[in-house]
Amino acid sequence: MPTIDHKVYLANWYEVRPTAKAGERNTAFVYRLGQWMAAQKVGKSPGVAAEACLEFVGPCLFDGRAEEGEAYVCADHGCPCGEMYFYEAGEPKGRPWATPRIQLAAVVEDQVENTWGALVPMIDDGPLSNLIPKTGEAFIRHPSGNRDSRIEIVTSKADSKLGARVSRAFGDETGLWTDSNNMKKFQRTLRRGAAGMGGRVSESTNPFDPAENSVAQDTFESSQKDVYKHYFPPPVALKFELKRDREQIFRFNYSGSPWVDIRSIESESAALAETNPAEAERFFGNRIVAGSGHWVREADWVAKGLDGKAGRGEPITVAPRTKVCLGFDGSDNNDWTGIRLETLDYYQFTPTYLEGSRPTLWKPTDWGNRIPRSEVMAAMDELANKFEIVRGYCDPMFWETEIDTWGAKYGEKVFVKWPTNSIGRMHASLERFRTDITNKDSDFHHDADLETKFHMRNAIIRARPGQKYILGKPADHQKIDQVMSSALAHEAVCDAIASGALDVAGDEYVYF
Repeated sequence: MPTIDHKVYLANWYEVRPTAKAGERNTAFVYRLGQWMAAQKVGKSPGVAAEACLEFVGPCLFDGRAEEGEAYVCADHGCPCGEMYFYEAGEPKGRPWATPRIQLAAVVEDQVENTWGALVPMIDDGPLSNLIPKTGEAFIRHPSGNRDSRIEIVTSKADSKLGARVSRAFGDETGLWTDSNNMKKFQRTLRRGAAGMGGRVSESTNPFDPAENSVAQDTFESSQKDVYKHYFPPPVALKFELKRDREQIFRFNYSGSPWVDIRSIESESAALAETNPAEAERFFGNRIVAGSGHWVREADWVAKGLDGKAGRGEPITVAPRTKVCLGFDGSDNNDWTGIRLETLDYYQFTPTYLEGSRPTLWKPTDWGNRIPRSEVMAAMDELANKFEIVRGYCDPMFWETEIDTWGAKYGEKVFVKWPTNSIGRMHASLERFRTDITNKDSDFHHDADLETKFHMRNAIIRARPGQKYILGKPADHQKIDQVMSSALAHEAVCDAIASGALDVAGDEYVYF
């Protein structure tokens, strides 16, 4: 039987679009790509094996909406079990693939052994043995006898199998799939093969290391609407380094896995934490964490977000003409360029422009590998007209001329050049910002913007002389630009308040 967690995953993964038509394959479903990310030993491998059985011989394709009295009869599809399922009126009906080809994909064959080891006895020792009389070590043939219809293991080494038209592919431990082992290219090939047959691709993994730039990270951070991400980390207030909290984390993670002995998990995670605490927290704590040296804990940043989840406050919309301060960190063609705003009562957010359709964050890869300066200029003009900008701190590198233009238009005392490479000044600013983030009683809150959260998670400390530090990124793909914009916006607010910005009569902040 599937666990509660797996049932929730399956219910969402097989959600049918309201406009789906009988005969459609992958396009009948809401999601094209799926990710099941959870702690070790929760039962991902048996879950994938069971789903592979469904995709191989079960009613996994949409076959229209049922009318009253209709049923799925197993005998109609060659199964001698004698079972039938009566549909409710309007319920999506299912049908099996005629000639499915399913691939269990991994870096090496040994990696997928847990799934294969569960799949074979599911077939051999259960009612499916009446339908699939023979399993093998290399592949499992479909009852139709079609030579290309099978369940098989594929790796990046199995060139002859790559690019095959597949009805379903399962990626195993995609947190280990990186460019360095050619698995990103492998994954692209796998997805093309599924698309050609109207199939779908899903993956299962432990939480990834953000420093690895893996397929799992790409999937998790994707902005595509047809990607289902099934990930439920423990409450952010629980600290993995505290044994008492760790026990609560384990009880949360393994609540649907009765075969797991929490005492054994505690012993193993404590031993692993002695040499690699981040890995222990990823594998058993079910959290996305990188190695040591990170500037703030992701949990501390999340706790300050107003997203209406886990007891946190509801999101805020900042009204036009509200007094705000601005932080701007610019780039030219590699790093990102971003603007963050913060109200004088310490609420920080990423604004939008072009009638709210675009966030003020620009990635070179979205704009021909260059920052679109005309877009940035248009956005800044719109923000200056929409809000009352009290003070804006702007990192001048690559953007001296544009900042001068903003100063000329909106006030040189409003738009101020604030070089982030000034170590002493930047260190003090970062320390104040970090204190306000980690102090649960501070008034600072933010909009729970997803990209900013990723950048906060990426930022690591780079030591400098005089017991100071700057922020760096672990790898080139791990951007931190929104951290700098956020720090500058917060510094601008603090300085503006110190200069008397709150003393102006009639000052109001209107949220709705």
